[in-house]
Amino acid sequence: MSSIAAAPTASAGTRRVLADVIARPSSRARAFALDAGLVIAGATIVALLAQVEIPLWPVPITGQTLGVIVVGAALGAWRGAAALTTYMLVGLAGLPVFAGFTGTLAAVGKPSFGFVIGFIFSAFVAGWFAERAWDRRPGLAFLGFAAASAVPFLFGIPYMAFILNVVMGLDYSFSALLAAGLLPFIVGGLVKAALAAAIIPGAWALVRKADKTKE
Repeated sequence: MSSIAAAPTASAGTRRVLADVIARPSSRARAFALDAGLVIAGATIVALLAQVEIPLWPVPITGQTLGVIVVGAALGAWRGAAALTTYMLVGLAGLPVFAGFTGTLAAVGKPSFGFVIGFIFSAFVAGWFAERAWDRRPGLAFLGFAAASAVPFLFGIPYMAFILNVVMGLDYSFSALLAAGLLPFIVGGLVKAALAAAIIPGAWALVRKADKTKE
């Protein structure tokens, strides 16, 4: 039996994602353990890429977004969101998983923390597109992943505005907020979406190639 055929049946309207290529255990407990392991692995990948950092204030440039997109696409919407929720919670608990090997409950007071919240929804969006097979072809993958990479800004910029202007008592205008929290990240976001659009379809190509050798 092929690895793709061994994967569980997807729900109506969705397709299997890369993680579903892994043969599923027969028991519910083992299937849960496998999903938990995938979620932890996804959180670990994001934590490692978070340390690829160009320090900027108030928001650094990191490799997190690439990890978020790849993890979301590989695990699917709900497991991807669970992986990023795990990443956020262990960071708040004190593990050094955030950028600069930091991790503390005090992170909620940083201007950049809204982006961490947005990563959860970004992973979900990347997984949503993957579940509809947009991750199989580079062109569609890039469109879906570019959309997913835009999601953290919907959370990050308002959160940053609140911390800077309300909590810290500064006076950032709307244009200044965009200059600090959006404009420096546009090109990098597109590059990361393009990298993910090469990585995930490339992985699917390897799966198909391996599948053919088993026929």
